Amino acid sequence: MRCLPVIAALPLLVACQVTNPDPRGVQKGETLLTVTASGRADNRPDEARLRLGVNSQAGSASEASRLNREKMAKVTAALSRMGVKPDDIQTQNLSLQRIDYGRERGQFRASNILEVRLTQMARVGDAVTQVTEAGANVIGGPDLRLSDRETANRSAYAAAYRAARSRADAYAGAADLKIVRVIAITDGGEYGVGVPQISESSAMDASVGAVPVAPPPPPEQGTPFNAGMNRTEVRVRVSFALKPA
Repeated sequence: MRCLPVIAALPLLVACQVTNPDPRGVQKGETLLTVTASGRADNRPDEARLRLGVNSQAGSASEASRLNREKMAKVTAALSRMGVKPDDIQTQNLSLQRIDYGRERGQFRASNILEVRLTQMARVGDAVTQVTEAGANVIGGPDLRLSDRETANRSAYAAAYRAARSRADAYAGAADLKIVRVIAITDGGEYGVGVPQISESSAMDASVGAVPVAPPPPPEQGTPFNAGMNRTEVRVRVSFALKPA
């Protein structure tokens, strides 16, 4: 008997073309709108960082070191009497060098610079007076900061988003569209942060010599100090999906 080949009928596959999603995040019939806005927060600083220290000079390295050690002990004792904790005092620079120029050639200069964190803002001016009287001859700062900057600046973040939403509403209304959803929110970071200071001296000055400090004012006057306000501005970029109103 002769066998005939059996031909199987293969189903015809029809490929359905699938539309790829828009990489920008918008769907069919939507319009993409991206706006940039900023928000501001004004906060009173609650801590101050002072750079202070002692430069000492003598005919030998050991004598310069001894003088500097004794003076610095008096400075740290003054800070301790003001209630500054050891953890809030950090050494920033230590140096001992031979002077090889000028009339002081052959002598030695020792330097010890600290960064001190003060949380009693009302006593910052008094701290400058106290350490100067104790023997500090290098003073820099203060650097006025917020101890919890993230929490303090939440109002700036919220204000930036509200500004972005308000701007987007204006664009949408002018184009007879409406906002249907938020596609993306991008943090633009902080900018325009001002840091007030009361002295131009810094730890860098200590490496080239003593920085003269004016005699402290009478105790009843104190050293003038005003903490003022720290201003932080943030930017945000927000993308919205719009549809006909």
